[in-house]
Amino acid sequence: MEELQINSLITDLALILTLGAAATIIFKLLKQPVVLGYIVAGFIASPHFAYSPSVGNEANIEFWAQLGIVVLLFSLGLEFSFKKLINAGVSAIVTALIIVGGMLATGFIIGKCMGFTSVNSIFLGAMLSMSSTTIILKALTDLNMKHRKFVPGIFAVLIVEDLFAVVMMVILSSIAINKTVEGGEMVMSILKLSFFLIIWFVVGVFVIPSIFRKFRRVLSDEMMLIIAMGLCFVMAIFSVASGFSLALGAFVMGSILAGTSEAERIERIINPVKDLFGAVFFISVGMMVDPSVIVQYAGTIALLSVVVIVGMIIFGTTGMLATGQSLKISMESGFSLTQIGEFSFIIATLGTTLGVLDGSIYPIIVTVSVITTFTTPFFIKAAIPSYNFVEKHIPKKWNALLEGYSKTVNNEVKQKSRNVWSSIIKRNLLRLLLYSVVIIALIFLMRTYLIPFLNNLLSNVMSGSQALILSLICALFLLSPFFFAIISPRLSRKEKLVLKDSNSPMIEFLPRLVMAIVGGLLSMTYVASLLYGFYSSKVSAIVAIVYLLVLIVVLAPFLRKHLDLIEKHFMSNVNERENRRTGKENNLVSDMHLAYMTVGYNCPFVGERLKNADLRRKYGVNVVAIIRNTVRYPIPTGNMRIFPGDQIGVIGTDDQIQTLLPLLDPKDNNAEPASSSDVEFTHFELTDKSPLLGKKLSQARLRDDYKSSLVAVERGEDNYISVTPDLVFTQGDVLWIVGDKELMNKLK
Repeated sequence: MEELQINSLITDLALILTLGAAATIIFKLLKQPVVLGYIVAGFIASPHFAYSPSVGNEANIEFWAQLGIVVLLFSLGLEFSFKKLINAGVSAIVTALIIVGGMLATGFIIGKCMGFTSVNSIFLGAMLSMSSTTIILKALTDLNMKHRKFVPGIFAVLIVEDLFAVVMMVILSSIAINKTVEGGEMVMSILKLSFFLIIWFVVGVFVIPSIFRKFRRVLSDEMMLIIAMGLCFVMAIFSVASGFSLALGAFVMGSILAGTSEAERIERIINPVKDLFGAVFFISVGMMVDPSVIVQYAGTIALLSVVVIVGMIIFGTTGMLATGQSLKISMESGFSLTQIGEFSFIIATLGTTLGVLDGSIYPIIVTVSVITTFTTPFFIKAAIPSYNFVEKHIPKKWNALLEGYSKTVNNEVKQKSRNVWSSIIKRNLLRLLLYSVVIIALIFLMRTYLIPFLNNLLSNVMSGSQALILSLICALFLLSPFFFAIISPRLSRKEKLVLKDSNSPMIEFLPRLVMAIVGGLLSMTYVASLLYGFYSSKVSAIVAIVYLLVLIVVLAPFLRKHLDLIEKHFMSNVNERENRRTGKENNLVSDMHLAYMTVGYNCPFVGERLKNADLRRKYGVNVVAIIRNTVRYPIPTGNMRIFPGDQIGVIGTDDQIQTLLPLLDPKDNNAEPASSSDVEFTHFELTDKSPLLGKKLSQARLRDDYKSSLVAVERGEDNYISVTPDLVFTQGDVLWIVGDKELMNKLK
């Protein structure tokens, strides 16, 4: 890499940002995704375009592009969260597996047919398998289809695809470094990745939300930005030190922060940073476009575009059908996935950085992405006509078979959810996995650092053998809560009651005994690995047995108490965002909770004064605070109005909060992720040129013509008038309104 030079760094950044700004405006006016504008700007700034100034030092752009990838992956992680993955469900995972697996195999076969090496063919398949969340969201928004029945399933699949893409980047890095494709290497890469993901997740969830809670009152936006970006880069560096990429560490830290109550705030604060460096990254992608390569490989580009469109339709539809969706929803989903986007560019950049990707593939993939981005809205609209055609010509037996399969799968899912033992086994296996990974990591740290440190320290006051024994006892004592956790399987109170109602007491006792024995055998293995090299196998086995007996017989009450505290703290942090909404972990007295709910745009109380909403009389709750744009209003007066985006702190019983929650703060676990769409909540004053002057609200057609909804009207200083169909707009009225940014400008 050429040495970075400050002057050329600033000069090149000025050039690409100026071109990026111009391209953004032009493509916004053309109602096209701004990502395409950035790619065009990159092409103009590249040496391939002779009619404008070019970037002087490509090393500068590589630096900014790498920084852009880190920030992009961090922001994607903030929208991800492991809890969202769990909520996506098995059906989304299966569908994503079918899509990614099918496209990966198809891309590999096509790559080999075109004469690419095995490594290049795998990279090609990976790039063709990643649909673009940004492009799909933009297309569905423009077509006003975000609330269609198939959309939540699509976004669940995209969430899983994002995780697959991150895993794929790790595997591809391993393949690129070894210059070969070996099953053993891939399995080891996946196992190593899984191990570190669990460790990072457990430690991050245990520590970070607790710190945020402790210092929430003093964390300004400036401090939060510095902390969030600092954590992002620290995890990125740690990821590289562990043998992974910068991007993986950034994504993991984003997903950890996504589970905290500060996630929305962090996402809002880093949006400008993400937009800046994201733009630089996509501009750097455009700089790789070589017109001569595009002309030379026009046939390949056309072929790959068809493969992406047809392949995504086939595998997307098949994946949805396999998970029990109807033919109509499956086809609508498949037709929506017909493009590749940001992750394809990131994978292409990875291959180029590692020096394994053929130089012609990058501009080919970029061109395919541009083509499929333009065609996406047309294929989304073509889904229903295509379904009508298929339904009309498909044999009736096939249609009946598909409908029957859909009902059968859904019924089986419902029956499985009622199986108490399915729940017990899944939870305890997950518990066993988490604690095992934590124990293995701690044993590594103790053997590497703690035991040698204690041994050297104690050797000054006692013999070497005594110092070693005491060091090992300290290590085993620190590990004891985690060993106790895997030899004592847990049942919830509800599960115990269900099992107690069964006729045979063995139904409850025997499976718990089996799980305890498995945990005990694993514990013996872990203890032996801690003692390995210090004592013989026979001595290690005896020590392990005696140690576990002491845990069970002597230390059980002490360990159970501390383990309960550890698990309660961990689960509280995992569910922090939901607990903050419901007040579940914020008991005041008896059954009274303090919950914070975010007002949605469809809330029936939007625009009303608190005294008119009368939440206390109707729902029994007391409003104790309103947080609006980071400004906190404690004990608000009855004249204060409720606006979308407000965070309202209410005190009430569990039943009262659960009754109010769906109205005030509706949440759908399967809904599409939050996005930076063109909808905003704002206010403005009507001028003498406004088309609304003299019209009644019933005649204004705000919803139909301007895609907007009126919340409140301010006439005179702090004088809000009732919003009724007979309201007549006058000059000087201040409208508080939710809607499309561009269309609302016409109302002023």
